[in-house]
Amino acid sequence: MIAEFDFFGIFIAPFVVYTLLALIVTMIVRSILWKTGLIKIFWHIALFEVALYFCILCLLILYA
Repeated sequence: MIAEFDFFGIFIAPFVVYTLLALIVTMIVRSILWKTGLIKIFWHIALFEVALYFCILCLLILYA
């Protein structure tokens, strides 16, 4: 487990870094889904995008 990230002398909790990485990965996956048209199969798009973000965040925390 990573204790902290050092960003120019400022220590940042790993959770903050994981949330930012999850946001970037979610935006990439989201743009791919919109370009391919696969997003239209979901009933509630906003709910799916939030769930996708939390799934990616949990996977990052679990495997990083």
